[in-house]
Parts: sequence; C-alpha cells; structure tokens
Amino acid sequence: VRHPVVVTVVCLCDGVKFGQLCNGNPTNSRRTSDRWGQGHYGARRGNREHKGLDIKCSDGSAVYAPFDVTLNGRAIPYGDPNKAAIDNGINLRGKGLCFKLFYVSPDRTSGSVRKGQRIGTMLPMQSVYPGITSHVHVQMCDRSNPTRYF
Repeated sequence: VRHPVVVTVVCLCDGVKFGQLCNGNPTNSRRTSDRWGQGHYGARRGNREHKGLDIKCSDGSAVYAPFDVTLNGRAIPYGDPNKAAIDNGINLRGKGLCFKLFYVSPDRTSGSVRKGQRIGTMLPMQSVYPGITSHVHVQMCDRSNPTRYF
C-alpha cells in the first residue's frame, strides 16, 4: 500500500514585521494617494501594476535597516537619465526575505547591518516628481506583495 507524502513548507519569514525604515516615520506610514497616483501594491501605473509598497520618507532623511540584514549590492529602479537624481537603491536579505529599497543612496552596498542601523539617505524625490508624497519603495525580489510585513 502506498501512502501519499505530505510536505509542509514553512517560511522563516512568517510573522516577520519591518522595523522603522525612515527617520521621522516610526510607524512606517504608507503613501496613500497624491497627484502621481497611489502607493499600495497593485496600484495602476498606466498599463502596468505597482509591484511594491511605498513607505513615507522625507527627502534627505536617514534610512534604516528594518531588521538584521545583509546588503547585496545596488538596485537601480529606472536606468533613466531623466530620473538620475533618484535612480538608486539597495538589495537586502534578512529574516528569510529578499527585498529591494528604491530611492535610497546607500551608505555601502555589502556586509551585514543590524536592525535600526543607518543604511542610507532618502534621495530628492521632489526634484523628479514635484508634489509626490516622498517615499521609499519596498519591493520583494520575487515581486510578491510586501504588505503583510508591515
């Protein structure tokens, strides 16, 4: 008699919550709606969907590690010279998650950082998108919805 094999996959990331990302926003308040659109995952961007979550952050603010992370190089959101002022970010891994933070000038792009340590500076979003709610864009490496981690 053969018995079916049942496999249970448990993600190490279950129950993970992001700590404070940006100076001045201790609760990780999200960008809601402004003249440029909305900041939730799945928001419409013309003919495409927004594949991240926008966390409010004032231009020039310090950006922090949300938990113990490994820095895995630069992340470039656009590759567009017209958006060069904000075309920077960083790849991170920690707590079983792989994610990117866009619109951040990283202090460095490799090594390990502890929760709450400064990892970079929010770039001048207002210079590219005047009137937008300035924010750090959080995007999972697999482009899945990061909202449950906030």
